[in-house]
Amino acid sequence: MRSLIAVLLILCAVQAFASDAFEDCWRASGGYVAPTAGPVYFWDRTVLYNNGPVYNGTYSTYYESILQSVTLLMNSYGFNHNLASFRVADDFVVPVGETWDVATITFFAYQTGATTNPSTFTNYYVQIWKDAAPPNGTVVWGDLVTNRLSGSVWSNVHRTLENQHYTNRPIFANTCTVPVSLPAGHYWVEWACTGTLASGPWAPPIAILGQAVTGDALQYSASTATWAPIVDSGTGTPAQGLPFIIEGEIPSPVEAATWGGIKALYR
Repeated sequence: MRSLIAVLLILCAVQAFASDAFEDCWRASGGYVAPTAGPVYFWDRTVLYNNGPVYNGTYSTYYESILQSVTLLMNSYGFNHNLASFRVADDFVVPVGETWDVATITFFAYQTGATTNPSTFTNYYVQIWKDAAPPNGTVVWGDLVTNRLSGSVWSNVHRTLENQHYTNRPIFANTCTVPVSLPAGHYWVEWACTGTLASGPWAPPIAILGQAVTGDALQYSASTATWAPIVDSGTGTPAQGLPFIIEGEIPSPVEAATWGGIKALYR
């Protein structure tokens, strides 16, 4: 009987992680998980666009993405974007007069209970929308069936609380190959992923000390087939932004006008 009860509890826990839209601190486990040696994301890169900071504090030898549960009464560790049930999206702008030859986009995520090595992330799916947020814009690149993940390493950041230095939510930098040339305009990037653990995967929001509203990201729920603003369950105030980094190059105007379109076909 005890074995049967244990199995049922495990199954319930797995189902809860898969179906919940966000991970709250009041129901989430904490604790220390000893870090293991492994590759760490290199932050000093030349980028086309950075949507916001992943961390807002330091502790020991690593950074922390601090959920401000005391000073701001925030409650959501992260937001589900498991391809089976959820997706997320956030926007960026290519300035007038520029064309971006994008090479990669790095997204950030964690699975509760993971160690820092090896990565638990297996697949990433990416779409880029133009002019309006999904589903109202036009998809100009990508799909939700092709795995774009090219690398996944610990970002040297843990998702934690103001008064607890948890290390069981290591945030991974997940780099995806996104070979696309984007002219000036307003874009939304949509993404979802899968991992080897039952938790999430969860997307941590942009982390800025003293600031609860950090952007205008959206989350899609398969159960309702709708998109909605990403909102912290403690403050109830829209909205949260999600960190991501776009890398590539900005060709000269002459190159963009002459060779840009041709190069994009062969990237």
